[in-house]
Amino acid sequence: QVQLVESGGGLVQAGGSLRLSCAASGLTFIRYAMGWFRQAPGKEREFGAGISRGGGTTDYADSVKGRFTIARDNAENRVYLLMNCLKHEDTAVYYCAAKTGVVARRLYDYWGQGTQVTVST
Repeated sequence: QVQLVESGGGLVQAGGSLRLSCAASGLTFIRYAMGWFRQAPGKEREFGAGISRGGGTTDYADSVKGRFTIARDNAENRVYLLMNCLKHEDTAVYYCAAKTGVVARRLYDYWGQGTQVTVST
């Protein structure tokens, strides 16, 4: 049974930083590209960042480029999202996701339950 468990969310002031972590189990982690998505209240879920199986390729939505960094540790079966210079509009539930094949912005196979990030002004 595949499980993706996010952690690290919370309340932070605008301009601050958070690091999200996602622990994967029940799958051969190195065979999966990983992504972080987010969903704000009243909005559709959107792609945030993605990373290839080996970690050599990353992709970022324009809204987070230059502020967020995605990384993975294949020895620990974990993927991270380091978020700097947080803005109020980054407030959302953040989801970790896994997909076979190359890194992409859609067609993910497995999803975590999400972790809330709230950025106060």
